[in-house]
Amino acid sequence: MTEEKGYIYILTNPSFPEWVKIGYADDVEQRVKQLNRSECTPFGFRIFATYEVNVRLTDMKIHSIIDKLNPDLRSRETINGKKRVREFYAMSAEDAYDLFDAMAEIHGTKDKLKIVGQSDIEKEEENIATAVKIEAQEKASPFTFKKCNIPVGSKITFARDESKFAIVVDDRRVEFNGEVMSLTALAKILLKLGKDGHVAGPRYFKYNGEILNDIRERLEMH
Repeated sequence: MTEEKGYIYILTNPSFPEWVKIGYADDVEQRVKQLNRSECTPFGFRIFATYEVNVRLTDMKIHSIIDKLNPDLRSRETINGKKRVREFYAMSAEDAYDLFDAMAEIHGTKDKLKIVGQSDIEKEEENIATAVKIEAQEKASPFTFKKCNIPVGSKITFARDESKFAIVVDDRRVEFNGEVMSLTALAKILLKLGKDGHVAGPRYFKYNGEILNDIRERLEMH
């Protein structure tokens, strides 16, 4: 009797981009549908990659392998005196994929490992989730040109079309086509979004070839 094939999966969710969910299912798409019935997360799970295996596994076996490699990656907490261990790992989807790519190479089954492409809707949802996160960071620690060592009079370019640029006029605002405005307001204009659209201005402009938000994060780390 031939055992049914199944799949080890890597799932991502824009609601918590620092984590990936790794598990096993006979039908990955059905598993994702089950997870997405819950209304506990702002965005749904999506499949990043699948690895087809010839024997049915349990989540415990997969997690045991990862835990042996690095036990600190897994989500663990204690609630009301009870330990709670879940199948979420603090790693990027790319790092998780590299782990399974190495396993597939050892077993000569790299043809069974596949990355699943994102739909346009999923890409847009990730953009929204990222913008909302950066907006929250902005409220906690507002972006200023001074933080990024960018002096008044500097030229910043629109990342999606570097022929479009603005001039820094003070610590928070720029001049574009004779009008003075915030980075967020300018981003919405250039992206052709309405006033209520989610957008984080520092994400869409460059100074000396580097995204403003990346400059801020780099300098805040030192």
